[in-house]
Amino acid sequence: MIAWLDGAIPYLKALHIASLVIWCAGLFALPLMLARHDPAIAQADYSRVRLACHYGYTWVVTPAAMVAIAAGILLIFMREVFVPWMFAKLVFVALLVGFHAWLGSTIVAVAETEGEHQTPAPLLPLLLLLVLVLAILVLVLAKPELDKIPLPHWLMEPRGRQLPFDAPPRL
Repeated sequence: MIAWLDGAIPYLKALHIASLVIWCAGLFALPLMLARHDPAIAQADYSRVRLACHYGYTWVVTPAAMVAIAAGILLIFMREVFVPWMFAKLVFVALLVGFHAWLGSTIVAVAETEGEHQTPAPLLPLLLLLVLVLAILVLVLAKPELDKIPLPHWLMEPRGRQLPFDAPPRL
């Protein structure tokens, strides 16, 4: 690997961790903010909560998620971490992205739907989020040997086939 790239890895890890902290903190905070979304409160307070959810999701949580994912992808390729625990971690990261998308759709539904809004109680989403974050942390910190997990034979060997197209698509 190029020497200057090796020197960039600690900075990239710091960027990855910092953006993950912001992303996950926002994912924990937004369901709690949505729980405060009660049309019975004063209109000014209701608008303030709705705008805080929208701007927090749009300008803080989503950019932090993009930076965390981009930095994480770069780290995978720079460190050449192609091991089973990393692929398991990526499954949980994909579920975290799904949670992020669900939260965004909930914020949009509350903001743009007329009439009474029934926001989800924050307990279940927060428990689900806690499980996802803890699973990712355990996989990253423990780096368990997952080689012993029985996987289908076809998944463990290259198939020796060509891709279904001649050349990769050009953008």
